[in-house]
Amino acid sequence: MAKPATRPSIVPGSLAPFSQATRQAEPERWDTPFSTEMSEADVNLVLAHPLFITTRPERFPPSIPLRGILKNDARIRRFMPGEIIVRRGDYGHSAFVILSGAVRVLVKEPAAELLGRRQQVRPSVWGSLRRWWQQPRVAEQSRARGAPPGLRLGQGGETRLFLQDVPGVLDADRSIRLQSGELFGEIAALGRTPRTTTVVADGEALLLEIRWQGLREIRSYAPEWKKEIDRRYRERSLLRHLAETPLLWNLPEATLRLVADATRFETFGEFDWHSAYHRGHKDDERQRLEQEPVIAREGDYPNGLLLVRSGFARVSSRYNHGERTDSYLGKGQAFGLKEIVTGWRGKQHVPLRNSLRALGYVDLLFIPTAVLEEHVLPRLDPAQVAALTLAADPAPAVVAPQGLGGSNFLEFIVAQRFINGRAAMLIDLDRCTRCDDCVRACAATHDNNPRFIRHGPEVSGVMVASACMHCVDPVCMIGCPTGAIYRESADGQVGINPDTCIGCSVCAQSCPYGTIQMVALHDEEGLPVVTEETGEPVRRATKCDLCVDQPGGPACVSACPHDALLRADMRQLDTLTAWLQR
Repeated sequence: MAKPATRPSIVPGSLAPFSQATRQAEPERWDTPFSTEMSEADVNLVLAHPLFITTRPERFPPSIPLRGILKNDARIRRFMPGEIIVRRGDYGHSAFVILSGAVRVLVKEPAAELLGRRQQVRPSVWGSLRRWWQQPRVAEQSRARGAPPGLRLGQGGETRLFLQDVPGVLDADRSIRLQSGELFGEIAALGRTPRTTTVVADGEALLLEIRWQGLREIRSYAPEWKKEIDRRYRERSLLRHLAETPLLWNLPEATLRLVADATRFETFGEFDWHSAYHRGHKDDERQRLEQEPVIAREGDYPNGLLLVRSGFARVSSRYNHGERTDSYLGKGQAFGLKEIVTGWRGKQHVPLRNSLRALGYVDLLFIPTAVLEEHVLPRLDPAQVAALTLAADPAPAVVAPQGLGGSNFLEFIVAQRFINGRAAMLIDLDRCTRCDDCVRACAATHDNNPRFIRHGPEVSGVMVASACMHCVDPVCMIGCPTGAIYRESADGQVGINPDTCIGCSVCAQSCPYGTIQMVALHDEEGLPVVTEETGEPVRRATKCDLCVDQPGGPACVSACPHDALLRADMRQLDTLTAWLQR
């Protein structure tokens, strides 16, 4: 039992703010292990595996021992023949080591239905009218569809997905076989990017699943793991990422490989940035700025080009006695290029004119300046060099375009992390009459239950309503046990498959913006649907789906009689400005 204790005075002769306090252990990282069933015998089994037998435990600090990582950040899972381990397009939060058995990596992706996904088909006008005519009388009416193909319950009620038509899909010409000792899924886990392939158990397979926290620590303290993971990334993804960078588009393959060999991987900030956001989003701007890791500082000389691989970074400059936000960078954008080009052209060092800070979490590629000067910059034509050369006098900081409340709007969307939104719901409060036509249209389109709340933070006459933003970094997708929440493509909308949603609420708890709601289902008579085992209400995750199955697009936008509503990509400030100044 915890016992009260007297807190010592802060200053001799003064009273502490709390004269009586209850002692309680501070929360620790491993208070909630990945699995409570991971035993010491299981840890010994893993340590004897060829991938771990050369990993030296003494390299790990006492606070994060290797055994502790395997005990708390890993779990052993047994997969049955044809069971889906990971699906292409799902966002990963863990990697896998094959302890025994084998798996198949699908080269040719099968139809969505075979993977437990719901095929989205935009209906015709007549189809939409028929849906409106047949809409249920009560909100969130449960329809008896039966269990979707491939969805089964495992031991302990765990939901599992199995591939349909296993012999046809796992044909040798359509898949690659991985056997014991292989590692897969590490790139998606460390970079929080969509899985690039679907992996299925080829017969019974025993796998070690390591969540990203443990994989990060192993990579940090075991050089052989870092070397192997970096080698895999260079082989599988780095050349593609570099080739997609406009500056490197026209490089010959041999030159691109030289650049890739010199490229370093850098990581800043907290991977689970959404947790930190919940803890500190009410801090003032100075406090938030102090908590953001500095990647590059204004006035320093650029020793390399920084390319954002994932996440976001704040670009700021000195202003009075503090700093102000000039812009922000996302995936595919670069920092320091103009200073490097200007210095190369004038044969002198040009210091950085801005600072760069990690917004939550950011993955970067670092290309040394010397490599750019030798292999890349000489290939630029004069027009490109001129466009990338800085003016002799520093230009004033770039702020939000006129019509968005100046720099206040930019500071607001960066601080609130709305820069993550690809389809944020913005409401022009000067035009909105609060008629709620948008809410009624949404309800009429979605089982009599609107998928958004016309309420949210405001700045400069603009409200960001509580609606799914279909984020660039959709952390809600991480941890879904059935893959019910999914994205069709890297740039597509985030949807929820009601056939495979089991109402666990993992996605709702993960969403940093609180835009996913768990709603109770009802039968045709309006009575609540409850579980047979416990009598608890059956719930399902719901959120905005951008009316993907409606021919006219988002019903909320179409229904607004005052043109006061916009679904906005927050990376396109020019579009927002044009909308407000229309």
